[in-house]
Amino acid sequence: MAALDLLGRRWTLRVLWELHDGRLGFRELQARCDGMSSSVLRTRLVELVAEGLLAQDTTGYRLTPIGAELAEAIGPLNAWAQRWKGPRPPARSGAR
Repeated sequence: MAALDLLGRRWTLRVLWELHDGRLGFRELQARCDGMSSSVLRTRLVELVAEGLLAQDTTGYRLTPIGAELAEAIGPLNAWAQRWKGPRPPARSGAR
């Protein structure tokens, strides 16, 4: 359950998702995560580095191998979310 607790924290999945294509610096990552404060981003990054999902160097943050596995596992959830968000048939009147 520790993994679900970590992933359930606000913005955690978004940070992981934004890093799935490669390394990003702090400001670029913050720009991709619309509306996230710098303090929340810093907290999430510290947590994800401490848990071994991200690594940091002088050029930014990147997924570790286990973090990349997690990002791959999130892919189907993203695909489902896109289908769910897409066009929906009109509601039938009288539907229960």
